[in-house]
Amino acid sequence: MNTVATDIAADQGPTASGRLTRLARSSVGQKAVMATTGVILSGFVLGHMAGNLNAFRGAEAMDAYGRALRFVPEALWVVRVVLLVAVVLHIWAYLALTRKSLAARATDYRVVAHRESTFASRSMRYTGPLLLVFIVYHLLHLTTGTVHPDFVEGGVYHNLVIGLRVVPVALFYLVAMAALGFHLFHGVWSMFQSVGLSQPRYDSFARRLATVFTLVVVAGFAAIPISVLAGILR
Repeated sequence: MNTVATDIAADQGPTASGRLTRLARSSVGQKAVMATTGVILSGFVLGHMAGNLNAFRGAEAMDAYGRALRFVPEALWVVRVVLLVAVVLHIWAYLALTRKSLAARATDYRVVAHRESTFASRSMRYTGPLLLVFIVYHLLHLTTGTVHPDFVEGGVYHNLVIGLRVVPVALFYLVAMAALGFHLFHGVWSMFQSVGLSQPRYDSFARRLATVFTLVVVAGFAAIPISVLAGILR
C-alpha cells in the first residue's frame, strides 16, 4: 500500500512547495526576489522623501504629516512589516546571488578590467551594509528617539531640525544619501535585466529612468540636512 502511494506521488510530479523551493534556490528566482523587493523599497523611499519635504511648509505641516501616518496604527504596522520582510528578502537574495557568483569563479582574475561594470555596481557590497547601518540609526534617531538629543513625542519638525543640527549626524545622513544614490542607480537599472527586459548599457530607457529617479530621491532627502545646517529650516 505504501509502495503504491509512493508510486502515485512520484507520477504526480513535484508538489507546489517543492517547485517553489527550487525556484527560490535558482538564480532566476533570486533575481526575481531582488527585483520585486527593490521595487517595494524604491517606492517607499520615494514616498518617504516626498513626505519629508513637508518640512519646507513649516512645523505645522510636518507635524500634521506625522499625525497622518499614525492615524491608523494597524495600517502603519502592516507597512512596517512589509518593509521589514522586503529588506530581509532583498539581503537574502543578494547574498545568495553573490555566493553563486563567487562559486562560479573559484579563482580571481589576474587582471581586473571593469569594462561592463560601473562604480555603482562595484560599490553595492559597500553601500548595502552602510545603508543597513543607517536605517538602524535613523530609526533610533527619529522614530524611537533613543539617540536623539531632545526627542519630543509627536514633534516631527522639532525632532528633525534639532536632530540634524548636530553636524556629525547631518554629515552621516548626507553620506548615507550618497550611498543610497549609487545603490538606487544600479538597482533600478539592473532591475530591468532581472525581469528579463535587457537594456543597452548607454542611452537606454532604464539608464535614463535610473538617473532621474536617483537624482530626485537623493536631492529631496539631502535638501533636509543641508537646509538645517544652512539655517533655512530652524
